[in-house]
Amino acid sequence: MTLTTRQLSESADQVTFRDHGTGTPVVLMHGVGMQSAAWEPQIASLCQTCRVIAVDMPGHGGSAPLPMDSQLPDFVAWLHDVVRTLDLGPVAVAGHSMGALVALGFAIEYPDLTSRVALLNGVYRRDAAATEAVIARAAEITTGRFDLETPLTRWFGNNPIEKTARAKVAEWLSSVDQDGYATAYAAFARGDATYADRIASLECPLLAITGDGDPNSTPEMASAMAAAVENGRAVIIKGHRHMVNLTAPDTVTAHLLDWLDQGQPILQRKLQ
Repeated sequence: MTLTTRQLSESADQVTFRDHGTGTPVVLMHGVGMQSAAWEPQIASLCQTCRVIAVDMPGHGGSAPLPMDSQLPDFVAWLHDVVRTLDLGPVAVAGHSMGALVALGFAIEYPDLTSRVALLNGVYRRDAAATEAVIARAAEITTGRFDLETPLTRWFGNNPIEKTARAKVAEWLSSVDQDGYATAYAAFARGDATYADRIASLECPLLAITGDGDPNSTPEMASAMAAAVENGRAVIIKGHRHMVNLTAPDTVTAHLLDWLDQGQPILQRKLQ
């Protein structure tokens, strides 16, 4: 799938993205260390009925990095710049992991530009032990130390589909820009509570998906996010972990298609 490069309107930084299909715009944000290619299983299906824009996060793929001290609101503002640059209007926005934090922040900060939000393997109000562990990992990454095997072992099992997905993820992690990765991971480590107190303000449909075997983006987190929103729904995929869109692509895509059909009157009002 071909990458497109544009200069952002506000920052003048370069952004790269995959743009396929026509119709209702759907923006996809990947997780830390990944790239827009991680959404290929979903792009192939969603672009049959929607315009799908899968973006490379700052400092990932071909997108220019944000400053090293950037935090989650800076990534949210960057996504706003992308949406405005591409003149997308109200968008359905979906994110995975760090991308889920950005998607949630965007939906909260820019409700008039958001028709619905989907959070895949999102984190929400980590406990003290989990917070300490992820901040320690962020500090290690900032120094240039990078442990590839630990996250791969945590994210994947040994069946053929997971082995194939693991190989792709290992390739993306191995090629990511170190500074861009460190900046995004530091924001990810400290971002799980940034918008937590405002999640109940969402009026658009919210879908929270995770795997029942994900120890960091837990089923309890997905359920709590969905319960906090009037139009919230949680989906727990059995037998899967952190990379559900790659290890259970058909199941995830089916739920995203249902999410895109949910609450059409809300979307139509925003487009009027």
